[in-house]
Amino acid sequence: MNLNGKHRRLAHAAAIISGVLGIFLLAGCVSTVKSFPLQEKFGSTATYSRLFDARPEQTCEAARRALLSQGYIINTARVDLVEGQKSFQPEAESHLQMAIRVVCAPESADGKISLGFVTALQDSYQLKKSNNSASLGVGAIGSVSLPFTSGNDSMVKVGSVTISSDAFYDSFFELVSRYLATVDDLPLTAQ
Repeated sequence: MNLNGKHRRLAHAAAIISGVLGIFLLAGCVSTVKSFPLQEKFGSTATYSRLFDARPEQTCEAARRALLSQGYIINTARVDLVEGQKSFQPEAESHLQMAIRVVCAPESADGKISLGFVTALQDSYQLKKSNNSASLGVGAIGSVSLPFTSGNDSMVKVGSVTISSDAFYDSFFELVSRYLATVDDLPLTAQ
């Protein structure tokens, strides 16, 4: 009877030890998973949006003109949305592409005040070179591998980031405000 009680206590202790070891092993596995810090902070509304003393269609027209004045190609131009893109090549083997999206929404009941939401996305590309070698077969000698410098060069996307600089958006909104003065009296139609 005494031996039976010992076995139960040993079995119970072994179960506890294996459970604790399992937790430590599981904790070790969990800690190897790469974690990233929180990327989003829903705090500032001033960075990506501004109020304009104009109808939404006038705000979007001013945004379209602001983008055109800076060399952007307009992909979409509606009374409530403008999208444009521009390419940059800061170095010989790198390429940047900026895409800007402007959404214009009414902010007042009479529609004479609008809210412009702007987001800029920058994609980065790098030149990827891959050299190829060719084999040359000669009957008496065999095959010889020669490194020819022919290759496939291609641009590979290496990153994409939403621009979060207050100064960037401030300068854009300032330019939109300047163009808003010129479109204030235009009767704009839906597109």
